[in-house]
Amino acid sequence: MAADLWAFEKALRAEGYAKIAGVDEAGRGPLAGPVVSAAVVLPSTFDAAGINDSKQLTALQRARLYDRIYAHAESVGIGIVDPLEIDRINILQAARLSMVMAVANLRPQPDYLLIDGKFGIASACLQKPLVKGDARSVSIAAASIVAKVSRDRLMHRYHEEFPQFGFDRHKGYPTAAHCAAIARHGPCPIHRRTFKGVCEHVCKFETPTPAVGMPADAP
Repeated sequence: MAADLWAFEKALRAEGYAKIAGVDEAGRGPLAGPVVSAAVVLPSTFDAAGINDSKQLTALQRARLYDRIYAHAESVGIGIVDPLEIDRINILQAARLSMVMAVANLRPQPDYLLIDGKFGIASACLQKPLVKGDARSVSIAAASIVAKVSRDRLMHRYHEEFPQFGFDRHKGYPTAAHCAAIARHGPCPIHRRTFKGVCEHVCKFETPTPAVGMPADAP
């Protein structure tokens, strides 16, 4: 973690930007389920104790921080892109689209975006992509927590519909148990049919879609 997670936000506020949103996504790597992004605008008085890249936190820590973020954030926006759209436009474009949707759902709209990763997004807001931004900016770290918790909760709901896959445990990621379940049962409606690990098992009555693989910078 950076020594001062507020450094980017402080610098931008010194330049006159008042509403700075951190933007991050969760779910580029799984074989099933949506990709979910969050955009979060934090007040300068927000208690950032414990805030970190969501991947460095336990599920319980994320849940507690999620509640704190929602209780005190100036605004939170969520963007969700489903597996059908992921298969249609590819996961990188779907992740960026979910970020656009998350920003669009902020009320009021921000005047600057700090975005995790290498790429900007299609938004009228001024913006700065930050590689490993979830470990460098408190706003991006908060967005990573909200995105991760939101997606995990969706996958728990999908588990109730498709319990044979164990989505409550692996959240759609390609664990050995998940891959074995796909081979045994075939893909379900929320599987990403263009992904290697799924397309090989598309049932014989469906027309298989060639695997597109993962973007080089995907987690």
